[in-house]
Amino acid sequence: MPFLEYAIGANYGRFWRRLKEAGARDGRNPAALAAIFLGCMAKYGCGLTDFVDYQFWNLTREERREYVTIKDSDVFYEKVNPSRYKTFFTVKPNFLKNFAPYIKRGYFLPEEGGADGLDRFLQDKDQVMVKPVDGLGGHGVRKLSVAELGDRAALLQELKDSRLFLEELIDQHPEISALCPASVNTIRVMTVAAGGKSDILYAGLRVGAGADVDNFHAGGMGVHVNVDTGALEGDAVNKQGDLFPDHPVTGTHFDGRVLPMWDQVRRICLEAALVNPHIHVVGWDVAVTPEGPVFVEGNRRPGFDLPQMTSHRGRKDIMRAAEAFIAAAEG
Repeated sequence: MPFLEYAIGANYGRFWRRLKEAGARDGRNPAALAAIFLGCMAKYGCGLTDFVDYQFWNLTREERREYVTIKDSDVFYEKVNPSRYKTFFTVKPNFLKNFAPYIKRGYFLPEEGGADGLDRFLQDKDQVMVKPVDGLGGHGVRKLSVAELGDRAALLQELKDSRLFLEELIDQHPEISALCPASVNTIRVMTVAAGGKSDILYAGLRVGAGADVDNFHAGGMGVHVNVDTGALEGDAVNKQGDLFPDHPVTGTHFDGRVLPMWDQVRRICLEAALVNPHIHVVGWDVAVTPEGPVFVEGNRRPGFDLPQMTSHRGRKDIMRAAEAFIAAAEG
């Protein structure tokens, strides 16, 4: 049912624009690509974004079968992370409270703080982050200058009406900031946990391209991370499939760069993976500060676009590894 809802509610105008752009780059007729898409949707459960992001028209049948599509992920996540437990993660204030030891920054919830709480939170701050209570892909996240604020009562009402909350800015480690100082560049760590044990399935670094957020869906780029060493491997890639050996704004080289405090990043992810025994697979967004790593958020349905695009191949092996880990731990 989720896949059908996705297909019905998809933005076909945006898809057609992306298909024409892809056709122009590849010298392919967009109508012919659309016909290929319909076959891939029927055979592989491929969504519109899957088809364009992974350039399914350039893949062999064997390669296509290894890509995790929207239909595959719907089935997988309902199996390993039942939706009845989703608000533990998807409602961001819940996440901040449930994983408080790993947050280490202040935040303001309008339904709990009121006008006095808002004044206390904003005191001595130059900027804060505005975030939606629930949302995906970094949408609705922005910086807010405290000096430019007008009526505080109006702000409080806007936060309530629009289901927003405020967070302190994260002071990221200078070695991470060097990649793109405009955004907090986060590490996506995908873990699996069951039976009191946990492991890391994948890691990738997301880097902004100049915007306030690093999100892969908001113009950022990603690069594969070696889960054992914390070293970046290969070029960065964006959602259009463009490759970047160096950051296009800062010129910082990616391949071989080792992320700071990697052992601590691994430790907190493996620990936190055990907090909710009903959610077996989580995508943690980790920021590294000078004092150590902290969580930005945790995702009950971490997308496979970052793992697959930074690996330049389908990653159904991640799903198989997760299911085997869970079966062995619980068997």
